[in-house]
Amino acid sequence: MYRLYTHNDLDGVGCAILATLAFKDKADIRYNSVNSLDDQIEKFLEKKEPTECLYITDLSVHKDNEEKLQRYFSKKKNVQLIDHHKSALHLDKYDWANVQVQYEDGRLASATSLFYDYLLEHNMLEDQSSIAEFVELVRQYDTWEWDKNDNYKAKQLNDLFFLLSIEEFHKKMTARLQMNDHFSFDEFEEKILEMESEKIERYMYRKKREMKQTFIGDYCVGVVYAESYHSELGNELGKLNPHLDYIAIVNMGSKKLGFRTIHDTVDVSEVAAQLGGGGHAKASGCSLTEEAYRDYVSKPFHLEPVKQDAEKNVYNIKASAHGALYENRQEDKTFIYPTKENTWKIEHNGNVLKETFSSFQEAERHVKRFHASWLVHDEIFVAFLLHHVSKSRVHSNLSEK
Repeated sequence: MYRLYTHNDLDGVGCAILATLAFKDKADIRYNSVNSLDDQIEKFLEKKEPTECLYITDLSVHKDNEEKLQRYFSKKKNVQLIDHHKSALHLDKYDWANVQVQYEDGRLASATSLFYDYLLEHNMLEDQSSIAEFVELVRQYDTWEWDKNDNYKAKQLNDLFFLLSIEEFHKKMTARLQMNDHFSFDEFEEKILEMESEKIERYMYRKKREMKQTFIGDYCVGVVYAESYHSELGNELGKLNPHLDYIAIVNMGSKKLGFRTIHDTVDVSEVAAQLGGGGHAKASGCSLTEEAYRDYVSKPFHLEPVKQDAEKNVYNIKASAHGALYENRQEDKTFIYPTKENTWKIEHNGNVLKETFSSFQEAERHVKRFHASWLVHDEIFVAFLLHHVSKSRVHSNLSEK
């Protein structure tokens, strides 16, 4: 028998599907959250003479179980842990662990892709086009490469995963990979995925208008409360608000906290690790501890959501030679304008900042981070310019007298 403990997300279930294809009815699969795995491992190791080959995928163990697994491996040799999270790299020193964040060619690894490589290398599974295609879709979604590669099919696979129960998804995918030469969705799935896409779009529209902005430590953070579509929401909010270092997504129902960033200079796995969690550099999470609740729920609770930039403007547009006007909840007005030296200056409530910015984007980042402002509509911008012109004429007339 083969005992598999794996994560309960798409990547973890991908590993379970591969185990079923490789080991057939000899596969005993147990799905776990990040926090429940160690209890399961302890129970397994408490057996007097466990006979199953033990596999752990897409999850890592704490220090005590790390030491217990090493002792067990020295006797039995039938343990293999496969993970791709940066927070698990310390386990890679053991013969029973393979932790790899990325491949030599630069592609990011997933647990499913690493497990597939392992099964092929040990002749436990035959290379097959449909399986390889499925594995690559899981890898691209889990590492978020699908967004960069415009591989919408990978996102649809994750959407389908959440539309079905884990058991139903596992059963359908296993049968499909066994019967078909290539991986594809059936007609019914295509239809429900189209409906799901429309639902997600509506959800994103609503949540974009609920995000709050605050500083937590040295980071400027967007905080949003949501129970669904965390990856999509984090990515969308990050793209719309590049001035934010990362997005924190609070799920009050499950008492979980997710972190997403679009920046290479920010490692949210380090943020999660400080709160007892872990994950990837651009996607991580933790439990909603008292400390996390204080910083991400209690403190931002009374803040008003940050408004989105005005759309469809004709005059008040970013990087315009005429400048761009921003406003915040306190009705502070901030004007970003170009200089003759091809730099950018900021006028905040009539006072020009001493600092000069090399690009419009740099100036806007400053305005949005420290004033939580948004690009106003054309009519406000035009009124602002008229007031400036009138004001400058008065000064001109006075100076002439």
